[in-house]
Amino acid sequence: MSAELSPLTLETEIPERQTPPLPQTPQETINAIIHYYRGEIGRMAGWRDRIDRTSNWAITVVAAMLSVSLSTPSSHHGVLLFAMLLISLLLLIEARRYRFFDVYRARVRQMERGYFAQILCPEGTPSFRWSVSVAKSLRQPAFLMGYREALCRRLQRNYCWMYLILLLAWALKISSPKISSTGEPFGHVRSWADVAENAALGPVPGVAVAIGVALFYAVVLYGSLHRATGAGELAHGEVHV
Repeated sequence: MSAELSPLTLETEIPERQTPPLPQTPQETINAIIHYYRGEIGRMAGWRDRIDRTSNWAITVVAAMLSVSLSTPSSHHGVLLFAMLLISLLLLIEARRYRFFDVYRARVRQMERGYFAQILCPEGTPSFRWSVSVAKSLRQPAFLMGYREALCRRLQRNYCWMYLILLLAWALKISSPKISSTGEPFGHVRSWADVAENAALGPVPGVAVAIGVALFYAVVLYGSLHRATGAGELAHGEVHV
């Protein structure tokens, strides 16, 4: 067997060798910090782009489903319920991506506050807490927020408005009269019983569908109004996503 190490060899299994030289002068240290900062900016921008793509997919889904549902009175209101399901799936995906983005954003912001801001306008005694925090994150990367907090953050930023638009469209759909094949309207809504009848989904009665939608939007409302106990990076300014 070849003596070469496998690419998946654990770091603890690699025999001790001479490590790459560390910066020996202030200029070398500055160059290393600058190159590392550029790398973190690239990773942060990459995850930010992934978040934007998911948001764009969600907006496209909402627009497409609204077009299909509201373009013809004969289309079924279940299309809008299906849109709510798709938006929820995209929200789950985006929350996962947001947790990764938050890690790299925190590193970048710590370097900007603790190092570059001090270069441009020194304030007080220089502190190395930012470098200790970044080094700890590099040695043992860990998420800075929970999955639920990430869900609430993205829900508050974008998705609450998409859910609201879908809810209004669904309410309009089940409260509007149906159109027959000849183009004549029928089934005019004159009472709550007519609304419940229009909200039926196959064998599922309309009352059960309405209760399910109400419970779902109660969860959405809670997530939209929920505020995390720790501010995180939001404690250092308001220009955040």
